[in-house]
Amino acid sequence: MINQTEFSDNTALYTLQLPSRIDSIITLENFIDTLSEKYQFSDEIYANVLTCLSEATVNAIIHGNKENPEKKVYINLEVVEDKRLIFTISDEGEGFDFNNIPDPTAPENLENLTGRGVFIIKRLADQCIFNSRGNELELHFKI
Repeated sequence: MINQTEFSDNTALYTLQLPSRIDSIITLENFIDTLSEKYQFSDEIYANVLTCLSEATVNAIIHGNKENPEKKVYINLEVVEDKRLIFTISDEGEGFDFNNIPDPTAPENLENLTGRGVFIIKRLADQCIFNSRGNELELHFKI
């Protein structure tokens, strides 16, 4: 379910609630496609937003909510003056210590099949802010 609110100061708010199932990613991708068309994302911005939000949402579903379909992943978006996107992705899980994530570029981690999501997000978003509990992530993009 996607809700949208537009304000006269050229700000728009969107909210999206997803059940904690991997197939919810399809709804997220459709949401990003709609945003890309409306705000005319460049190919680079589209790729960065899609990658970061997919990674954050999959992490919220698998690690945060433990794939419990009764729990939700909440995605809020504030579009400021058609120039900035501020996404907030949160889950109903316990959170995690985002300051102690193993470095995926360290030699001992190079062959690991997982553990790169936060690293990728931090490289692709203009700004990445975790709440103190580690169950909410704010991502900023300039468009």
